[in-house]
Amino acid sequence: MQRTIVRMLHEAAAKYPDRAYTNTRSDEGWVASSFAQTDLHSDYLAAYFVDRGYKAEEAIAILSEGKGAWVSCEHGVIKARMVSVPLSIKLTAEEIAFRVNHSEAVAIAVSSNTLATVLKAQPLFEKAVLFIYLDDADDRLAKQVNDAGWVEGEHYVVIREMLKAGEAILKKRPNLVKKLEEQIKEDDVINICYTSGTTGNPKGIMLTHVNYWVNVHDAIDLFKIPEATFETLIVLPVDHSFAHTVGIYTALLQGITLHFVDSRGSNAAIIRNFPKNLVELNPTFMMTVPSITGNFMKKMTQAIAQKGPFIEGIFNRGLKAGIERNGNGFDKPSRWTLIRTWLPYTIANLLVFPKLREIFGSKMLYCVGGGALLEARQQHFFAAIGVPIYQGYGLTEAAPIISSNTPKRHKFGTSGIICKSEICKIMVDETTEAKVGQRGEIVIKGENVMKGYFKNPDATAEALRDGWLWTGDLGYYDEDGFLVVTGRAKALLIGKDGEKYSPEEVEEVMFNHVEIINQLMVYNDHQVLTTALVTLQEDQVKRMIKEKGIQSAEEALDAITGQLRSYESHAHSIPKMWLPTRFALIENPFSEADGLVNSTMKLVRYKTAEFYRERIDTLYESEEANMKENLRVIRTLFFQ
Repeated sequence: MQRTIVRMLHEAAAKYPDRAYTNTRSDEGWVASSFAQTDLHSDYLAAYFVDRGYKAEEAIAILSEGKGAWVSCEHGVIKARMVSVPLSIKLTAEEIAFRVNHSEAVAIAVSSNTLATVLKAQPLFEKAVLFIYLDDADDRLAKQVNDAGWVEGEHYVVIREMLKAGEAILKKRPNLVKKLEEQIKEDDVINICYTSGTTGNPKGIMLTHVNYWVNVHDAIDLFKIPEATFETLIVLPVDHSFAHTVGIYTALLQGITLHFVDSRGSNAAIIRNFPKNLVELNPTFMMTVPSITGNFMKKMTQAIAQKGPFIEGIFNRGLKAGIERNGNGFDKPSRWTLIRTWLPYTIANLLVFPKLREIFGSKMLYCVGGGALLEARQQHFFAAIGVPIYQGYGLTEAAPIISSNTPKRHKFGTSGIICKSEICKIMVDETTEAKVGQRGEIVIKGENVMKGYFKNPDATAEALRDGWLWTGDLGYYDEDGFLVVTGRAKALLIGKDGEKYSPEEVEEVMFNHVEIINQLMVYNDHQVLTTALVTLQEDQVKRMIKEKGIQSAEEALDAITGQLRSYESHAHSIPKMWLPTRFALIENPFSEADGLVNSTMKLVRYKTAEFYRERIDTLYESEEANMKENLRVIRTLFFQ
């Protein structure tokens, strides 16, 4: 029997017919769509697409925040033997147009929130594209219809009307979708997922039914998720491969309910409503990225500091004790450690930690981290307070899960153990496999690996060699068999002599040991010195200035520089040439608006280097020039 997403949906509808698959906030309240209802609605949508004349392998783009209609739409596209092209809500008009044109999409599904952005891209489309409206008709759509003279059915269609039309079509031709499904093969491409372009132009990753089938079964095997009991709140963009696979597709296997953060009005509402929805919907687990959990950690420590020295003392002693009791998560602490830390941990776990855990609701078992490396400091922090985050590793080309830590087997600072269906090697070069502890490029093989890059045979040939996917990521296996990912091969620091090193490895140490750092980019492009661009945790710096009685920008700069360099005593394994010796203090955080971070808040290094080219030049000009600019930033932020 063919291993397909369609089969998974049918089996979920039969096994969990009335259980909520998706749950979306509307003006009338939360609206759930069961597995059976989603299966039926996607039949209607598939019938509509076929009746409209769309052909197998034609593409339909989807650009919307997460909601039940997004999920139904994609399932309908897949049943019609078409290809779904999930797009990020953070894309610019030019970026949208590139992806729509490159994928040769015949239609694009949009929401009320994303309509305006896509309309800006429309003049750049190379051919006419049907707009599918995933919300009920509203004022935003009505304005566009009136202003542009749009005709329903020709220029746009509303999903509610598509469902009605599809239902009518199937009454006349009841076997239409069933016959289509009989033609589906497990190696058919169902998604073209575009890379975020953190190291260059985006590529269209072609993923098949069997890629996802294998990967979601691996995910369930890793985490041993029980049937029809787990619920999750989706805060990550649903176009992101992590949420796409672990959310939308993995849910089909075990009857997981997907709640989507309330996004009514604007995409900014997602950030505003996320904390409230967490408590309101009370999920069992959550997928996250470092920027989200880092923000939680920051707000928690700020809230504790405001409670005064007594509570803060209990928290700090309890946190330290909890971290010692957990150790690295794999090796058990000594009996003496457990005895010595019992009292401070128990007091904190009675008086302070429960209040912090309430932020996640009352049922949260754990979070799973992906999308970017999660520094060990966060892993230790959340494990100590009782909401562990299990770091995983993957990339879209692998559909995306390659490895993960799990509740049963985990080690902080690593990316966990390899999925059972995959073979993962660390290669020093094309022919030499690394030894334990030796770093090299991560190379994988398995049925989860992509079919290739759409219309890009050169990039495909570079990434796929003899059935192996060369990930472009660096890492090693530790002595316990855990995978440790250290960074991107193509985002390396390059010394004056051409020697290379991973910036993420240096950044990991700095993040873990310097609390005043908000964002960081370590930099060296054929220079004698390694440097770093830094944005600051302003509240931490203000606190330091107050506690130390600092009176001038010059004193503050000395203190900040001392803090930034304090990590060096913890960087024994990093060669000195890669330790930053000059720091550029950046006034404003690296932002999506400037294109410096992508939709999962991962730093886009080449764009950041271009954006701050003049500041980087000043870094290397002289210590005096760099100091002058840093003093200007400190005066602006802290002494006005």
